[in-house]
Amino acid sequence: MASILDLLKTQIGEQLVNKASEKTSEDKEKVSTALGMALPLIIGAMKRNTRDPEATKNLDKALQSEKHNGDVLNNLENREAEELSQEGSSILSHVLGAKQNGISKTLAASLNMDESSVKNILEMAAPVIMGLLGQQKRKDNVSASGLSGLLDSVLGSNSSHDQSLLETLLDSDGDGSVIDDVAGMVLGGKNKKGGSLLGGMFGGK
Repeated sequence: MASILDLLKTQIGEQLVNKASEKTSEDKEKVSTALGMALPLIIGAMKRNTRDPEATKNLDKALQSEKHNGDVLNNLENREAEELSQEGSSILSHVLGAKQNGISKTLAASLNMDESSVKNILEMAAPVIMGLLGQQKRKDNVSASGLSGLLDSVLGSNSSHDQSLLETLLDSDGDGSVIDDVAGMVLGGKNKKGGSLLGGMFGGK
């Protein structure tokens, strides 16, 4: 598998889409599209935060918590949507900080979705991402210094162009000026090589 987006093609991805669709009353196709944009953005923000040693230390500590040991990936179907959303809200406050509302607003405008729905989708995705990262950290015994590489692997691309688009959105004021470019990157762009992490986890290549 090439990137985190391939998660949406798995049973876990299907369960996440179903839960988010039920919680937000949004069409599953729209939810899937929103997740296709949200997943790389959240991981991209984590990657960006690893430039700060203190933020890296905090992420490493969070991933060591048993809350993020990967159990959510095996038990997602039985998790309450509200529980995921509440947990995700806390995660995103650390990862996105004050930019969370702007990102939700920008994604909502691009997808013609209610902003609160997008916010819920982002929140529900966050615990799944943390579970994925926590599980792989344990499997490969990744230290704090290796988190940046782990995030690169999950992001599935080392393209400087992709990274610049993610950074532009993360740095933006929510005016939506780059959202179409980001949407093209994560939804309609060329298949990119790299990132065998999900292939190993879910049986892909």
